Amino acid sequence: MTSEPSREIPDGMSPDARETWPSPELISSWLGDQDIDFEFRPGEDLAVRDDPETVAAARLFRDVLGRFASGVTVVTATSSDEPVGLTCQSFSSVSLDPPLVLFIPAKTSRAWPLIQRSGKFCVNFLAADQAELSNTMASRGVDKFADVKWTPSPGTGSPMLEGALAHLDCTIHTVHEAGDHYVVIGRVVDLITEDDAAETGPLLFYRGEYRTTDRR
Repeated sequence: MTSEPSREIPDGMSPDARETWPSPELISSWLGDQDIDFEFRPGEDLAVRDDPETVAAARLFRDVLGRFASGVTVVTATSSDEPVGLTCQSFSSVSLDPPLVLFIPAKTSRAWPLIQRSGKFCVNFLAADQAELSNTMASRGVDKFADVKWTPSPGTGSPMLEGALAHLDCTIHTVHEAGDHYVVIGRVVDLITEDDAAETGPLLFYRGEYRTTDRR
């Protein structure tokens, strides 16, 4: 990884996204020693002032949002020809025409500035049996891709993780600052599904735990 990212706008990125481009100093400050890089829905993983009222309000906010079940994705890209990724539950479709999706990384995310620098990414929808992969991609201080099988996506070359239910290949369209997170809008350039994914359920996240659609 080079110490200073290019200041040019990558192909496919809207000029609006340039406004939140991180400086080299800010990128360095993000590369901290936190153990987890799991991009929870905003509010579920929140550092707050250490006073009872604030802590109680944050806990209520987190607990209420936790009652909304979501799928689990891994957002991947390549940076300096190396694969990068983060586990993310804060993902949603946005628009059909043009085809837009979004994900919401925290400002403290280690992987996000590397993804932003690339100007493109792939969203991998995890299957019910990929909780271990989710944990691996949420870890820090390890080579996330050491034992992970993946292939470059056709459109952007971002990693498509083997076994995922589907892959959305995207370019970064716009980036908006939103409190302690960024809202990243991606323009979908390709959609890929796995042939054997029809019989496989999704990996879900609900009330702080992995779940599936299996009723057992």
